[in-house]
Amino acid sequence: MTRITADGEITCGIQLPIQTLNERITQPWEAGATVDDLVAITQAAEAAGLGFVGVCDHIAIPDNEYAAHMSTTWYDPIATLGFLGAATSTIRLLSEVYVLPYRHPLTTANSFCTLDHLTGGRALMGVGAGHVEAEFEALGLSFADRGRMTDEAIDAVRVAVGAAGGFCEFSGEFYDFKDVGVGPAAAQSEIPVWIGGSTRPALRRVVERGDGWIPQGTPREAMAEQIDYMRAHADVVGRDLDEVDLGWLAGAVYVGDPPEGLFLPGWPYIGGSPEQVAESLRYAHELGTSVLFLFFRSRDASEYIDQIARFGAEVLPLLEA
Repeated sequence: MTRITADGEITCGIQLPIQTLNERITQPWEAGATVDDLVAITQAAEAAGLGFVGVCDHIAIPDNEYAAHMSTTWYDPIATLGFLGAATSTIRLLSEVYVLPYRHPLTTANSFCTLDHLTGGRALMGVGAGHVEAEFEALGLSFADRGRMTDEAIDAVRVAVGAAGGFCEFSGEFYDFKDVGVGPAAAQSEIPVWIGGSTRPALRRVVERGDGWIPQGTPREAMAEQIDYMRAHADVVGRDLDEVDLGWLAGAVYVGDPPEGLFLPGWPYIGGSPEQVAESLRYAHELGTSVLFLFFRSRDASEYIDQIARFGAEVLPLLEA
């Protein structure tokens, strides 16, 4: 297992806009945005010194209450990250998060090995168990088994990725394979596995199997308790939690005086001067987190790019000081 940050370091990244039109996070301008806008935002993130960009994962949104707010637009994460990888050279490429039970572990291993190989070792495998029951039904999968399937899939994917270029075998409750090879080999000796979720099973999964943690909807006031829970579980299973890149979902960010109505009601947000933004983000680092997940608010793609640039030039140096 491997971290991407050294002790005391912090890395910041964004879940990209445009690649999903989920109304809970989407801004009005995104529906009319172009592929060129998506590329420009990714390139701006790289130029600003951000550590990664993230793409979400859903396959088949059911026509029920989920479709009403989630929309049916969800770019395929591997195809999108591969495309963006060709337009960049250093920024890491995160699936945020890839729903492991939806694909066989050999498919997952082949996809991420290929992505990592083509992009020179920039893949970050963010994974989760999933939460949309009707989507599991549409794919012919058991929603009730998703937790155990996810645990086993992580183990199986690690086996297949580690053996890329050779042959491997795995035997479990849900997945069995023997004498099969997956390639090309990843550029990294290990592709970091960041685990998404904030439920107790997900937190235990982070401790037992993860290189990193992607919190899902954890409010600021609950962060300390969740990290304490993981540290206690790490003691039980004999792992040092300092081996894990712990994340914090910082919420919506605007560097400067935010225009009226820019922030969504009920969403956590951070706005103000560079010093004010940095001070708010330092709170998470003091808890022991090393990865900050950001959402920038804006009125169009140009302003989004400007916000990224301002954050890189005016806030990041304060976080790194």
